Amino acid sequence: MAKALNTLLKQIAQLQKQADALRSREKMEVVDRIKEAIAHYGITADELFGGSPAKATRKRAAKVEGKARKPAAKKAGGVAKYTDGAGRTWSGVGKRPNWFKDALAAGKTAEELLVSR
Repeated sequence: MAKALNTLLKQIAQLQKQADALRSREKMEVVDRIKEAIAHYGITADELFGGSPAKATRKRAAKVEGKARKPAAKKAGGVAKYTDGAGRTWSGVGKRPNWFKDALAAGKTAEELLVSR
């Protein structure tokens, strides 16, 4: 029984060596084909690893045409819903600011802190 196991283990090791050699050879062939395609299409590292090809193409086209990209529009802040009367405001969205919590602790109600419109 042990003899058969040793024989199988030797066969496995031999087959693994053959598989590794075959994989290495195939890998080199794939790398060569990739290098050919990169050279043929003029692919840059940024296009390959940094983002989508369409995005890189648009950037390149904008540079060629001399156009600058517009900066993204800034989002408008929330409309003030609460105020302390000293210039501090809060939209009512998100974490309560300390001045709001302090005012509530001092006995004011949220309705009293509402911005009058």
